[in-house]
Amino acid sequence: MGRGMMAGKKPKQRGGNMNQQLKQLQMMQAEMEKTQAELAEKELTTTAGGGAVEVTMNGKKEITNLTISKDVVDPDDVEMLQDLITAAVNEAIRQTEETAEAAMNAITGPLGGMGLGL
Repeated sequence: MGRGMMAGKKPKQRGGNMNQQLKQLQMMQAEMEKTQAELAEKELTTTAGGGAVEVTMNGKKEITNLTISKDVVDPDDVEMLQDLITAAVNEAIRQTEETAEAAMNAITGPLGGMGLGL
């Protein structure tokens, strides 16, 4: 008998656990792909200047709508309008990334930071 083996006992099988982990990873990957597709279609709207500029962005970080109040269109103060648009777009990007990260973390849990490339 081999070392550590007792009569009548079968050696432990290790492949089953690995197969189960692989299935779990494949299920996680499928769920992530589904979530990414849903996020790509989701739209998020942000504002700047008390609602003077409104930006709607989808999950692909594409601006789908931009609304500018006539009250902030001042030919003598173009810089203010530029700043408001920049602020609204940057906030839309930040919120889109935050939403995507939260959705992915809900799927990956503790594996998210392990660099699995999923």
